[in-house]
Amino acid sequence: MIREDVACVKARDPAARFTLEIVLTYPGVHAIVWHRIAHALWRRGHRFAGRFVSWLGRFLTNVDIHPGATIGRRFFIDHGAGVVVGETAEIGDDVTLYHGVTLGGVSWRPGKRHPTLGNGVLVGAGAKILGPITVGAGARVGANSVVIEDVPPEMTVVGIPGRIVKAVEGRRLISGRIDLEHHLMPDPVGEAIATLVDRIDFLEARLAHLSGKAGPSVEFEVLPETRPSGARGETREIPPAH
Repeated sequence: MIREDVACVKARDPAARFTLEIVLTYPGVHAIVWHRIAHALWRRGHRFAGRFVSWLGRFLTNVDIHPGATIGRRFFIDHGAGVVVGETAEIGDDVTLYHGVTLGGVSWRPGKRHPTLGNGVLVGAGAKILGPITVGAGARVGANSVVIEDVPPEMTVVGIPGRIVKAVEGRRLISGRIDLEHHLMPDPVGEAIATLVDRIDFLEARLAHLSGKAGPSVEFEVLPETRPSGARGETREIPPAH
């Protein structure tokens, strides 16, 4: 598994040149190696030894992975800084995390408290995935997003809180490699505001058109009904605004 963790780096990081460089200089690779050892000790009941190895890995790499977390094959943390993975997190095969990612819990309840990531998930820098939720296989989480609900497979999520914005058929695929053009992520909030602005412009134009038909000099306001039931409200003339 460690050999696979090292080999997958070349396919996901354009800066990677040769295997020796990856083994010696990539803190994300060092972090998963320490975790593989700590997790093996944890599963065999050597809890203190597992925690100590995990602490040592955190001290050396600045990546905090609990020894109880379950991580699949070909796992890669790019840049390997500030990543936190909780005790009950489950990560599938071929998953990529960028720096600053947190897979955290939101309660004190025993049992499952942390996220589950399916195969092939990519999580952008600074994203937070919180609680016992599931991110489906092949999904993408945009940088600095906060995800607190399940994400279907093959979807892209951005924002705070995370919103689904793009399915797999709307993405660009680059020779089977990871798309590194993170700045081209969609902006659902900006799109919603643009739609509202267009609607306001339309309503203002229609109001101006109707006001022109009624004549610019006189407007009428219907007063509230103050007479007994069955009587009509009265109208009064309002001088034009200047």
